[in-house]
Amino acid sequence: MDINELIDNFEFLDDWEDKYKYIIDLGNDLENLDDKYKNDTYIVKGCQSQVWLVPQVKNENNQSILSFVADSDAIIVRGLIAIIKIIYNNKTLEDIKQIDIEHIFGRIGLFEHLSPSRRNGLISMVDKIKSYSR
Repeated sequence: MDINELIDNFEFLDDWEDKYKYIIDLGNDLENLDDKYKNDTYIVKGCQSQVWLVPQVKNENNQSILSFVADSDAIIVRGLIAIIKIIYNNKTLEDIKQIDIEHIFGRIGLFEHLSPSRRNGLISMVDKIKSYSR
């Protein structure tokens, strides 16, 4: 799935109860993170729930590509991680800098329908990815 398909899927759903169910479904499809990575090195600070994000940078065609695996102990947060992966995973470091995350979150309505603590956690995940891309 790409960003446009993600936005289309959210726009197709009528109410936020259905959108929350969709977010949870996305999280259910997320791979589990090996317990050896669930430590302070990979924890995302600023999240209400525990979130671990493990980056991997590889070089393809003289460009650095960031990929990552992530996990959380909260069901809804696993879905938010899945959304973040659709947006940022397997992108060049330059592409990551160009992503207008506020526009994307605005299109799918995430900021206005998440609690302040979930919003802060989502921003913390994005900030962690951007720090890895530097």
